[in-house]
Amino acid sequence: MARLNVNPTRMELSSLKKKLTSAQRGHKLLKDKRDELMRQFMNLIKENKKLRLEVEEGIRTANRYMAVAGSVMQREVLETALMMPKQEVELEISEKNVMSVNIPVFSPKYRTGDTDDIYSYGTAFTSVDLDGAIMALSDIFPKMIRLAEIEKACQLMADEIEKTRRRVNALEHIMIPDYQETIRFITMKLAENERSTTISLIKVKDMVLKQNHNFS
Repeated sequence: MARLNVNPTRMELSSLKKKLTSAQRGHKLLKDKRDELMRQFMNLIKENKKLRLEVEEGIRTANRYMAVAGSVMQREVLETALMMPKQEVELEISEKNVMSVNIPVFSPKYRTGDTDDIYSYGTAFTSVDLDGAIMALSDIFPKMIRLAEIEKACQLMADEIEKTRRRVNALEHIMIPDYQETIRFITMKLAENERSTTISLIKVKDMVLKQNHNFS
C-alpha cells in the first residue's frame, strides 16, 4: 500500500473518491466475471475428461478391428478398400462469445445427408472386422470434433481467467488500497489545514479585540 504523489486539495480528493468508486465497481465486475469463467471452465473440463475417455476407447476398438482385418485380408485388398473414401466432411468454424472470450464452434458438414454412408467398398472380398473398424471410427468422429472444440475453448478460457485474476489482484491489492491511503492522507491534511486556519483566525481575532480594547 503506497500513497499516490498528488496535491492534497479538495479537487484532488473529489477526483480520487470517484476513481475509488470506479475501481471498486470494476473489481466486483471482474470478480463476477472470473467466478463465472471458472464455473464454465470446470464444466468444460468435466466434459473434456468424459469425451477423451470415450474417444480413446473408440480408437482402441477401431485398432483392434483393424488389426484383425489386417491379419485376415491381403495388404493390397485392404489398401484398395480404403483408397477412395465414400463420405467427405467439411469443417465449418464459427465463434460464440462467452464472457468476452470468443470460443470456436466446429460444425462438420457431410457430403451426403446419410452419415452412415461410410463404406467405400463392396463386402465380397473384405472382412467384417474392417466394417467394425470403419464403424468405430465413424462413431467417435463427432466426439473427436467436439473434443477439439472443448480443448481449444479450455485453453482460451484459461488464458482469460489468468488475465482476469491478475486484474482483480491488481485492483484489490494495489490500486484500491493506494486510493484509500491517499484519500486518508488528503482528508487528514485538509483537516489539519482547517485547524491551522481556525487557530490563526482565532489569534487574529484576539489580536484585533486586544487592540480595540487598548484604543478604548
